[in-house]
Amino acid sequence: MLFTSFNASVGGRWQALMPRWMPYSAILIGTLFFSASLTPSLIPRTYMVEGILSGLSFSFGFAIGMLCHRLWEYMRFPKLAEPQLSIIRASIIVTCAASAMAFLWLATDWQNSLREFMNVERVSRSYSFLILLVAAITVVGTFGIASIFLLVFRRAQSALARVLPRRVSRVIGLAVAIIVFGGVANGVLFRVAFHLLDSSFREYDSLIEAGIPRPTSSFRTGSAASGLIWDELGRAGREFVGSGPTAAEISLLTAKKALEPIRVYVGLRAAETVDQRVDLAVEELKRMKAFDRSTLVIATPTGTGWVDPAAIDSAEYLANGDIATVAVQYSYFSSPLSLLIEPQLGADTATSLFKEVYKYWTNLPKGKRPRLLVYGLSLGSLNSEKSIELFDILSDPINGALWSGPPFENQLWRSITKSRQPGSPAWLPQYSDGSVVRFMNQRGSAVAAGSPWGAMRIVYLQYASDPVTFFDYADLYREPDWMVAPRGPDVSPDFQWYPVITLLQLGFDMALATTTPIGFGHVYAPDHYVDAWVAVAAPPGWTDEQVAKLKQHLDQEMVHDLARPGEANPYEARGG
Repeated sequence: MLFTSFNASVGGRWQALMPRWMPYSAILIGTLFFSASLTPSLIPRTYMVEGILSGLSFSFGFAIGMLCHRLWEYMRFPKLAEPQLSIIRASIIVTCAASAMAFLWLATDWQNSLREFMNVERVSRSYSFLILLVAAITVVGTFGIASIFLLVFRRAQSALARVLPRRVSRVIGLAVAIIVFGGVANGVLFRVAFHLLDSSFREYDSLIEAGIPRPTSSFRTGSAASGLIWDELGRAGREFVGSGPTAAEISLLTAKKALEPIRVYVGLRAAETVDQRVDLAVEELKRMKAFDRSTLVIATPTGTGWVDPAAIDSAEYLANGDIATVAVQYSYFSSPLSLLIEPQLGADTATSLFKEVYKYWTNLPKGKRPRLLVYGLSLGSLNSEKSIELFDILSDPINGALWSGPPFENQLWRSITKSRQPGSPAWLPQYSDGSVVRFMNQRGSAVAAGSPWGAMRIVYLQYASDPVTFFDYADLYREPDWMVAPRGPDVSPDFQWYPVITLLQLGFDMALATTTPIGFGHVYAPDHYVDAWVAVAAPPGWTDEQVAKLKQHLDQEMVHDLARPGEANPYEARGG
């Protein structure tokens, strides 16, 4: 009797504080979503990011609860009597409060365990309080937007109800509200946002950095001997051709006479069309006699036009400078924006460049032409993968491909991963006998050392903690294969799958994928690139000791570059 009275009292008081339209089922599901969102995922999150994620998770859960409540009412299912409702209300209050407090308390420990895993600075206990504050603001914001949407719907429905049946007016009213909101988003917000982004990214792309001087070597685009103007290369292009090891630096490490590496880059402003920019790139290759080198790499940049120096520097050392690399910019937007705003331009540019280089390459005598390799990071790997029609090159295949951090939309990558050998993990698949395609991570490849390669070598370098690679829309309703034990060496054992929530977590992780330390997430380390290039290019004359020495040198260079304040950071994963 006393327990029933307590339940009725607590439930009644709480009900008096809640709006009539806010059912307990929505509060319960929203709180469970909020709690689940606090669990760790692949990337450490700041309190601001975690708060927004948790607020949105609560809102999604609340919306699902509201939908279930409305459906129950619409189906006219029987309602519980007041005594049972009082017990349920009190139980929900206790469950929500206990769940929220427990998960908020654990959130700090979860984040710190993940941060220790990646050697990132720990967060304090105030982390949980700040999450709650940001989440509350986010919930208020989402509820405000939902209220405006409902207001538009009700006004439209009310006006239509004067001339149309009630059910018909509701359907049309809902359509009107969606059209109005969609029109505002596309016609106003999107255009304004696009204009601002276009202006800011264009300005950033044209910015001349004081720390990158114009190259003096005739083997670099933008030099006095080049047919392309230094100022028109774009920020990423100037960084690419203005950095990298010289012949003297390579010789100092290898104790062998080295050549000056060739770097060709064509920026967006160099010409009006894709074909014109590609023609300029090929002419630069010919001028620099790039086809006389032992290795030629076609590098596809990320959305901003950035080419990862960790990849190209390591390849140039391994080739003892006897290498040429060519890249053509297709965008100055970050990769997600580039994929959204101009999705086909990157693939068109990569395809055009590959076709022109490949056509010239195939006309050279087989014994006097360079090894032809392709490379791309992130969106660059997606577009590079699209540039090659495997059936078109079977009669005269290229020598290899290195694709790092492949996005989840890479079709060839998805197909190969799905066709992996039974028992091999999704985060490091083994495909067929490993003679054509191999996967590598921080610990190398799962294929045994010394296993034979075929005529063409394809290597995917990927980290299990990279959400750009392992995000999937199907995570909404099913646990992904890469979360099944055994997990990757860089994935937290505390990461659990929850419907809807995991999809949201991985979506936020993608936005934070380049904020991790090097060697985690979407930031690929020079020493891992060295192993990948050794597998793809098989550079002659390198012993295990020399490879280890090169890795140590590149790591030291990376630390040195990261420590220089106020200068361009050549190892920062921009635009991935």
